[in-house]
Amino acid sequence: VIMGVKGTGKTKQMIDLINTAAKDASGNVVCIERGPKMTYDIHYKIRLVNSGEFAMHNYDFLKGFISGLHAGNFDITHVFIESLYKLIGEDRATGEAFVAWCEEFGAANDMRFTITISDEPAQASEAMKKYL
Repeated sequence: VIMGVKGTGKTKQMIDLINTAAKDASGNVVCIERGPKMTYDIHYKIRLVNSGEFAMHNYDFLKGFISGLHAGNFDITHVFIESLYKLIGEDRATGEAFVAWCEEFGAANDMRFTITISDEPAQASEAMKKYL
């Protein structure tokens, strides 16, 4: 998890990580974002998903969406999620549970997750701090 308030460079760091993954990953890389902001910043091999096209409004939908991506393509090695709270909402407890789910799902399916969250890192719970 990359956490910080607006203007701290989370998106720039995410773009760098995505482009590195495009070069180094042995499988496919997916990036989920709200809107097409990163279209011209990331490598063309990355599957960019505009969450607005799929009405992602809750964490259960996002879990199902990621599970469906994996079911359709077992070669996905990394999933990037840009601005989780803007994508779904700022419910910290549910967001924390989603990040824990990503860790479990990733471990079970040999996938890595990188998630940005616009929030003050000092306000993160102890459970969330282990992902920072």
